[in-house]
Amino acid sequence: MEWNDETIAQLRDLWNEGLSTAEIGRRMSVSKNAVVGKAHRLNLPPRPSPIRRDGVSAASRTASPRRVTGPTLPPLSATPPVVTAIAAPQPQRPAAPQTARPAPVRAVPYAPSRLSTCCWPIGEPGTRSFRFCDSDATAGKPYCSPHAALAYVRVRDRRDEAAA
Repeated sequence: MEWNDETIAQLRDLWNEGLSTAEIGRRMSVSKNAVVGKAHRLNLPPRPSPIRRDGVSAASRTASPRRVTGPTLPPLSATPPVVTAIAAPQPQRPAAPQTARPAPVRAVPYAPSRLSTCCWPIGEPGTRSFRFCDSDATAGKPYCSPHAALAYVRVRDRRDEAAA
């Protein structure tokens, strides 16, 4: 579709009549998306929403609240705040000895070379007969050679099988 002065004038006239973008497209023998795109580039006034039928225009809607910038919580202090409460006196207990925090557990990344036995599942999970193949795994793979041949199928082989 080539937009020339004549087709642009026709688009403006149909737009000002209040026709839908789909109807304008039908009358001009172009797609609805072509009409929407050209109207946007020409800065034509927005169409009323086909979904909102209550007569409320976009301009008359209330503005949404402005987003708050900066911190919304007070900064954390090194010492906790002191809370005072009136309560019945309680017997003093000896303070519990302070224990050192345990060191955080460090995750060990997956390394295929660490696997020594095949991880191919055999049987139905959740049943007593379920187990994993216990053959030696191929270097760099989690499966033994026969199971690796089943697991790693080249894409070309799949296409050949589909064509047959």
